[in-house]
Amino acid sequence: MGKKKIEVEYTFKQGSLPVLWNSISTPLGLSEWFAEGVTVVGNEYTFMWDKNDQTATLLNIKQNSNIRFQWKEDEGTDIYFEMRIVSNAITGDNSLLVTDFAETSDIEDTKFLWNHLVETLKRKTGM
Repeated sequence: MGKKKIEVEYTFKQGSLPVLWNSISTPLGLSEWFAEGVTVVGNEYTFMWDKNDQTATLLNIKQNSNIRFQWKEDEGTDIYFEMRIVSNAITGDNSLLVTDFAETSDIEDTKFLWNHLVETLKRKTGM
């Protein structure tokens, strides 16, 4: 069947760029909201949840802009997940644009999961 691309956007208040960037690009930041623990060896990130480990390869990172990963299970495909910060020059607000892929039957669950994760991020960082 194949996975479908999903994009979800979340708005953050002014001045949140450094905190938001650290939250999506560092092992400590990611372990605050995305996973219970994160370890990094080279370009390999291991995310831990309830004794479940999942490894992703860092595909691309651009300071204060975006970070893109690919789960090991998706190697050899065009499937990835990315978190991109988009700044609004007029309002000064920042948005987090999340791109992910899911099976058609899992799209709503995947969106729900990202909504929950980003709410946790906002709560932990006060954004």
